[in-house]
Amino acid sequence: MKTTAIEPFFATLKAANPQPNTELEYTSVFELLAAVLLSAQATDVGVNKATRRLFPVANTPQKILDLGMDGLEGYIKTIGLFRSKARHLMETCRILVEQHGGVVPRTREALEALPGVGRKTANVVLNVAFGEPTMAVDTHIFRVGNRTGLAPGKTPYEVELQLMKRVPTDYLVDAHHWLILLGRYVCLARNPQCWRCAVAPFCDFKDKTPAP
Repeated sequence: MKTTAIEPFFATLKAANPQPNTELEYTSVFELLAAVLLSAQATDVGVNKATRRLFPVANTPQKILDLGMDGLEGYIKTIGLFRSKARHLMETCRILVEQHGGVVPRTREALEALPGVGRKTANVVLNVAFGEPTMAVDTHIFRVGNRTGLAPGKTPYEVELQLMKRVPTDYLVDAHHWLILLGRYVCLARNPQCWRCAVAPFCDFKDKTPAP
């Protein structure tokens, strides 16, 4: 993607969705962290269904610990890989209580030290909860970054670095939401819906799909 196309690309996305946000449901920083941890290789819809039952009962690290492993698994068993995620969340809660006073830390290093929290999860929490200009590269953003030519890269980290370098400062905080939504609903993996894509004029993808 030409540098001159990047500003109108994001201006178009912003005009269509001025205040984007994650589709995960949460009411606190800890709920956000727990939801993102549970969302790996799962849909936001599926995670929300589980957390709508879990959070009214246990929405703090101590309350999760009080549930016990069997209790926690009972609430999240509809989510893929629920057993390993339950272990990660339980251990994360233990560390939050013992080392952070039950409060989610605000640094990348402390977040990535939590079990089940990798760079992408840390970036989501830093961005959504604390308003930092981070780029959480999931499969959607990886695809969009490469397909459009906005941020080509062979790994999620390469795409992240490219995005941090190429996205204009005014759009950085919200950029990963716009790109995720674009990839999730329009720039689909197998059948990109180029005919209804508002940013298609700025995109380098050569084999644009016509309207059905």
